[in-house]
Amino acid sequence: MPFIRESIITTLHEDGSVHIAPMGVHEVGDHLMLAPFKPSATLNNLLRNGSATINYTDDVRIFAGCITGRRDWSTDQTDKIKGARLTDCLAHTEVEINRHEDDELRPRFYCKPVHEVIHKPFHGFNRAQSAVIELAILVSRLDMLADDKINSEIKYLEIGLNKTAGDKELEAWSWLINKINEHRQAETK
Repeated sequence: MPFIRESIITTLHEDGSVHIAPMGVHEVGDHLMLAPFKPSATLNNLLRNGSATINYTDDVRIFAGCITGRRDWSTDQTDKIKGARLTDCLAHTEVEINRHEDDELRPRFYCKPVHEVIHKPFHGFNRAQSAVIELAILVSRLDMLADDKINSEIKYLEIGLNKTAGDKELEAWSWLINKINEHRQAETK
């Protein structure tokens, strides 16, 4: 079973603009493996550019924001690859693709780190931050999950949220709950 790091991937579109997307990064031996869904902008950018930046952040609004259409996060140019990183990340790793395996649903890109920088210390996630990340993953799969599964997960995740959330976590949570409600309304039409 691979170790998966929940992170934010930044890649460049053909016009040079930055694409920001949450993704689980798998540790596979001495490689980091990215497995974007087909179709996706991240997939297209990886195929075209052969590189990406893995951003580590404790601001869960970025995870929730990307899932709910809020992708306007500040970025800076990377150091070793042609790319971008989140300005306010705790750390980032610039990677180049060594190997690509195609798949009908999720192609796999095995990447080698070429540059890594720690910008600020990581003090760990509280339960609310973890709950927001888990809810963001659920929201990204709304079309794949039964409504009762979503409801039971929300009920469980609210326990940690209610005990430890600050303003950022509550804001991110509200974006995700609104997205779920919009999805449900669209399904009833």
